[in-house]
Amino acid sequence: MGSYVDDRDRALSDPSAFWLDAAQAIDWIEAPTIGLDASGAPLYRWFPDGVLNTCANAVDRHVDAGHGEKIAIRYDSPVTGTRASVTYSALLDMVSRFAGVLADLGVERGHRVIVYMPMIPEAIVAMLACARLGAVHSVVFGGFAPAELAARIDDAEPTVIVTASCGIEPSRVVEYKPLLDEALRLATYVPIASVVLQRPQAPAEMGPTDVDWHERISTAHPHAAVPVLATDPLYILYTSGTTGRPKGVVRDNGGHAVAMAWSFENVYGMGPDDTWWAASDVGWVVGHSYIAYAPLIAGATTLLYEGKPVGTPDAGAFWRVIAEYGVAALFTAPTAIRAIKREDPDGLLLADYDLSSLRTLFLAGERLDPNTYDWATDHLGVPVIDNYWQTETGWPIASNMRGLEPMPIKPGSPTVAVPGYDVRVVDGAGDDLPAGQDGAIVIRLPLPPGALPTLWRDDQRYIDSYLSAFEGCYTTGDGGYIDEDGYVYVMGRTDDVINVAGHRLSTGSMEAVVAAHPQVAECAVIGVQDAMKGQVPRAFVVLKAGVDPDPSVLQAEIVAAVRNQIGPVAALKEVVIVPGLPKTRSGKILRRTMRGIADGRPEAIPSTIEDVRVLDVITPLLRN
Repeated sequence: MGSYVDDRDRALSDPSAFWLDAAQAIDWIEAPTIGLDASGAPLYRWFPDGVLNTCANAVDRHVDAGHGEKIAIRYDSPVTGTRASVTYSALLDMVSRFAGVLADLGVERGHRVIVYMPMIPEAIVAMLACARLGAVHSVVFGGFAPAELAARIDDAEPTVIVTASCGIEPSRVVEYKPLLDEALRLATYVPIASVVLQRPQAPAEMGPTDVDWHERISTAHPHAAVPVLATDPLYILYTSGTTGRPKGVVRDNGGHAVAMAWSFENVYGMGPDDTWWAASDVGWVVGHSYIAYAPLIAGATTLLYEGKPVGTPDAGAFWRVIAEYGVAALFTAPTAIRAIKREDPDGLLLADYDLSSLRTLFLAGERLDPNTYDWATDHLGVPVIDNYWQTETGWPIASNMRGLEPMPIKPGSPTVAVPGYDVRVVDGAGDDLPAGQDGAIVIRLPLPPGALPTLWRDDQRYIDSYLSAFEGCYTTGDGGYIDEDGYVYVMGRTDDVINVAGHRLSTGSMEAVVAAHPQVAECAVIGVQDAMKGQVPRAFVVLKAGVDPDPSVLQAEIVAAVRNQIGPVAALKEVVIVPGLPKTRSGKILRRTMRGIADGRPEAIPSTIEDVRVLDVITPLLRN
């Protein structure tokens, strides 16, 4: 691993020099001469004397280099029966004109703009138009509840809100405008205007401060890219599930652009000739980093998919899109592959599609269990790469470096720490633990470019939330271990560790065993209160399609497997078959919500939940 080791060691020993070299992949108006600014530690800044424009790096420079007719965005919307391609030249025209619309409405450098839109090209246009003006965009997941949206309006104080009349899901149309109107009624802050993109599936009734997207952009004058400091904020992304004042993760312009260019090539092995599909939503961090920014900064083609690519009635939607567009790499969540595996356990649908373009499957968002890894590896015949990161970091903390140096894959591990991240596993006192021993996963400061420099308007909250538990470290909130080869194993959130009769046990370890049962499609193990042992684990399992086991036999087999592989101390005795597990719209299982219900604590259902009906079904089982 010479190349990887060299880059890792250089990024840790001389981060300024390493990242200044990486910064040469970006077009600068004033190239930085300083890499890391540690004068405000523990609040670090990258490239403080650099000046650039992120939108120009994502669009203009490709057109200027003669690549204007290359496809920037492929849009595939089975819910509307629409397919479209947007060239870099067309994208430049749309973005520069919409930047003119925003400027005419009073948006200036440093102003905030909330984007509340579905998965359509105009969402990316709005994001890039904000970046073009030096304004700060805050994308809120389309369809978020009014109260959640109102809290973000009051915190970000946007000059303008950009929305669409509706979003479209496979089974329904979600009208956004009434949700926005209610949010504005609840909010204290009043923006100047709302720009509304009318969609024919549900046109919106316009109010006195609403302006029509198509009318304004048809007469708008293109706006030039505005120079901004590398340390100026590019966007605010509010973490989901927060209570009280929302927690706004800030991303800067310079560090973010450098991290996107470097990671797209070195972590993901992608280049300008590739078609890349991140099957997420622009409202999540994956959508920001790897639908909108990284592929466009690299000059590649990014695929934007409106609708759910998995689940009934079309478990083959992923394969259809890959085959149709020649996708080189797919990035999605493990839950998507588990859903496909549940509907098509033998992978029969794969035979209907030519997947020869696919080089790699990347999975992230939650722990990749070995059973899902094995299924995808066996049926796709390409490397299946776990990568571990967070909304806060903006790009992978640990991964198999497909562009820099591909490494052997170990199921259950996202491989090694990415250069720039000094990942450690520590005990409660903050001391490094030996290889193979579970502890808290932390990252020694400074974080690399592209990670959050702070929280929106709240440096102290950033310090208190992330930098105070262990001196000199960013606390991930995850637990796990590092093996003797330096491979990182993330076993789950630190609050997923349960105490059974004085023994600390990882529910992630138990989930890996449960998920390996041949009849189980996916599972969640949570700790529930027990008068004798304090806590005991309870497994909730979703079965593969077409299987109908005897529940008592299934339970006995799973209990025996956990006992054999983890030990009798695991004390798993209850296995509950459920039709589905409650998840966020980004695919994460809501274990914390499940624990709260099981413990009898009132806990609000997050606005990010994918299907409330699943929670309705599982609630009585959790409380039993």
